[in-house]
Amino acid sequence: MAAFKEYENYDALGLAELIARKKVTVGEALEAAIERIEALNPRLNAVVQKMYDQARQTLTAGLPTSPLAGVPFLLKDLYTWYAGAPVGNGSHLYDGFIADHDFTIVERYKHAGLVILGRTNTPEFGLNAATEPVVNGPTRNPWNLEHSSGGSSGGAAAAVAARMVPAAHGTDGGGSIRIPAANCGLVGLKPTRARNPAGPDVGEGWSGLAIGHVVSRTVRDTAAFLDATSGPSPGDPYWAPPPSRPFLKEVGAPPGKLRIALYTKPITGVPVHAECVAGAESAARLCEELGHTVTEAAPQFDWEALRWAMQVIIGGNLRSAVDFRLGALGRKLQSDDLERVTADWYEAGATFTARDYARAITIVHGIGRRFGAFFADYDVLLSPTVAEPPLPLGATDMMKNDLASYNDRLFRLIPFTPLFNVSGGPGISLPLHCTADGLPVGVHFGANFGNEAVLLRLAAQLEQAKPWSDKRPPL
Repeated sequence: MAAFKEYENYDALGLAELIARKKVTVGEALEAAIERIEALNPRLNAVVQKMYDQARQTLTAGLPTSPLAGVPFLLKDLYTWYAGAPVGNGSHLYDGFIADHDFTIVERYKHAGLVILGRTNTPEFGLNAATEPVVNGPTRNPWNLEHSSGGSSGGAAAAVAARMVPAAHGTDGGGSIRIPAANCGLVGLKPTRARNPAGPDVGEGWSGLAIGHVVSRTVRDTAAFLDATSGPSPGDPYWAPPPSRPFLKEVGAPPGKLRIALYTKPITGVPVHAECVAGAESAARLCEELGHTVTEAAPQFDWEALRWAMQVIIGGNLRSAVDFRLGALGRKLQSDDLERVTADWYEAGATFTARDYARAITIVHGIGRRFGAFFADYDVLLSPTVAEPPLPLGATDMMKNDLASYNDRLFRLIPFTPLFNVSGGPGISLPLHCTADGLPVGVHFGANFGNEAVLLRLAAQLEQAKPWSDKRPPL
């Protein structure tokens, strides 16, 4: 990177400031990103679609004035249309598909002046907590190439950890931003339900479980991207409570003395790896040193009902999505269209009744009520992000398991993150711990519906007390 050797040292806001001050050109930043992708992607397999020509054309058209203008950026290859570009959804079924319009969040990324130069790897239809689709192959963790980067935004997390780009788009329907953030040593925020738009084709993702945002290296970038994309769009069925001020202003603001509940023993009864517990407990001690009160506590709910409801909602939405694609292709499903678990879940989706779906939504809303009551007594719920450190590649292979055994393995791995998809509140994973052999371990903080502000204030305080952004994987 002869033109801009320092590219990898800057977060998104820092890079945009350099561009605004004309210390570096937008073209130099873009070419530095391309050069880094070309150098590292053969080892990581994080970027599966390259959009370099579109990115360069963006520069010739000029960019709007924005705090993020000129920053190279990657989209997740899942349901996020960019007009004129392919979308693969991690599946052979979408071979040859070209989007004919932009998703609303892509429009907002463009309006923010981001330079979109590619798409990142994802498991088939975002169904795995690892990123190892048959169609594109596995994404490797930059901290150890034999381990998973997590999923389903695993390509995004690997790209950001490897400093191909300072931040990248992800989506989260059960932990898919926060899990790879934990695995790759990044900041990963799942915003409040409907904080970011899902349009224009649908009003919500996975019946409200899923939402898009970014993985980043710094809390301030996470906040700045939320400022750039949040808020309702015309026709939205509902939207999150508007913030009292820009999210970026919460970064560095005093959080006050918070009431923090520590939750390390899942209601599921599944064991949690000692390193994951250690990370949460260490973060709890740090919170106490910063003046917060920490008490062991957790909301009570029916885990088996939650798991059943998620399987129904995801299965029904998957069935609809696959049938939509088959309708466009004008044919029936073929044996090699889908991976084994996806095919099983697709078939299961046909067995769920309207009554099952209505019951699943009722369960989700009921758990949300319980969490709302819980957060009347606590400001933050602190836990491990996942129950195990980054797994070896192949540990959650969607071709080797049937649906029942796969879901059992998956839900044992993620007893914490889905709670905030179901309740709708915001959750953030922070890179506050690592194993003895150097693998990142995330710590999760969740808050009440609409209260990203408390998480951003606390996250920024923790980032200052225990900085992480200069830590780099041994690539």
